[in-house]
Amino acid sequence: MHDTRNPEAPRPNGTTNVLPYPVPLPRHPPPHPVTDLLAALLLGIIEGITEFLPISSTGHLLIAEQWLGHRSDLFNIAIQAGAILAIALIYRQRLWDLAMGFLGRAAPAAHDPAGISLDPAQARGYALKLGVAFGVTCVLGVVVKQLGFELPDRIEPIAWALILGGVWMVVAEHFAAKRARALGERSAISWTVAILVGIAQVVAGVFPGTSRSAATIFVALLFGTTSRVAATEFAFLVGIPTMFAATAYELVDVVRSGQAAHEDWSALAVAFIASAITAFISVKWLLRYIQSHRFTAFAVYRVALGAALLLLVPAASAG
Repeated sequence: MHDTRNPEAPRPNGTTNVLPYPVPLPRHPPPHPVTDLLAALLLGIIEGITEFLPISSTGHLLIAEQWLGHRSDLFNIAIQAGAILAIALIYRQRLWDLAMGFLGRAAPAAHDPAGISLDPAQARGYALKLGVAFGVTCVLGVVVKQLGFELPDRIEPIAWALILGGVWMVVAEHFAAKRARALGERSAISWTVAILVGIAQVVAGVFPGTSRSAATIFVALLFGTTSRVAATEFAFLVGIPTMFAATAYELVDVVRSGQAAHEDWSALAVAFIASAITAFISVKWLLRYIQSHRFTAFAVYRVALGAALLLLVPAASAG
């Protein structure tokens, strides 16, 4: 009988299991410098496109690494930092206006990519709700870390998370649309939504393939606002301090471990720039897209990708 625990164990027909399943897929770094730079570029582009679209950046990167090679923790920190830089640049004026709300200034719609106007009291309340959501994520994130939860790096759970997340998006938007018809357009973010968004970020972090943006956007739509634009903006804004904190935490670990001394800085720079540019473009595009479209296309993509992975990976393992 073939030993599936050993990827190199011979099969009955004399071949080796090139792509074991559901054992984690083997990862091999690209052997040539040019190929390595190309792989870094592609991974940076994938991170930039998928980080803020509701299709899961972690899931896509784990899948891509099976063919493009596993990267260091510092590399993953760098491409995430590129995406954070992009979203911070897009919302820089909005973030400043929210801070100025504590000094009695309004947050005008002209300074907001989503075109939402807030008076000084609303700006202060909005900023405090962002703080609550971030605080909930921090506390629960530490608890999850202490309990030793780790991200699964196998294709199967990622595929199922993509599929179930796609179904969840369709169902959630259906009920959100019903609430919008019954209650009218509501762009305000409640304290309940702020807390639930904080919880959703942790859930998405534990299960790759879920998508942080998808989880937070649809929690906001189901339990508070009826506006896609308002839900998306709150999810993006709370993601800025969350991702900065997570990146800083990971960076401290990397520096302490001495991994930085062995890093390929050329590949890292290429990936960082690619991630920042593509994230900036993708977020700008998404904010325009959701003004007049639902998230259905993203849900269909998730289900199709997840189903393809479940079909193709076992076939590759048996081939």
